Amino acid sequence: MTAYEFSTDRDRLDVDWIHEILSTQAFWARGRSRTVQESAVAGSRNYGIYAADGTQVAYARAVTDGVTFAWVADVIVDPAHRRQGLGTRIVDGLMADLESLGLKRVLLKASPDGHELYRQAGFDTLDEPETWLGRRLR
Repeated sequence: MTAYEFSTDRDRLDVDWIHEILSTQAFWARGRSRTVQESAVAGSRNYGIYAADGTQVAYARAVTDGVTFAWVADVIVDPAHRRQGLGTRIVDGLMADLESLGLKRVLLKASPDGHELYRQAGFDTLDEPETWLGRRLR
């Protein structure tokens, strides 16, 4: 079994890999420009999982004010490293980091195949979803 390491160290992020995997394999980020990805990384708390050789194999980020609210985004695992619990591991690490802030609410929009992963991490459907609104700008 391959050893993996979870990290919150921004300096370890492989932004080339992050951009490549998200812009080519994630339906929600397909075609995202490198400039947009760099801005997203800069404006977020970032999480990575790394193989024993230091190669990044998973990524997630959270957009937060640091005291009341966070939005989880861009959770992805390299296809070559899937089915090893890395999705669970990165979400658990992300949530542990966010819980240390004392936030009131953490939200995400889960892809259909991710619901079970997020439910295991304590996410559930929103209470009173009819009170939540969104506005698409693009």
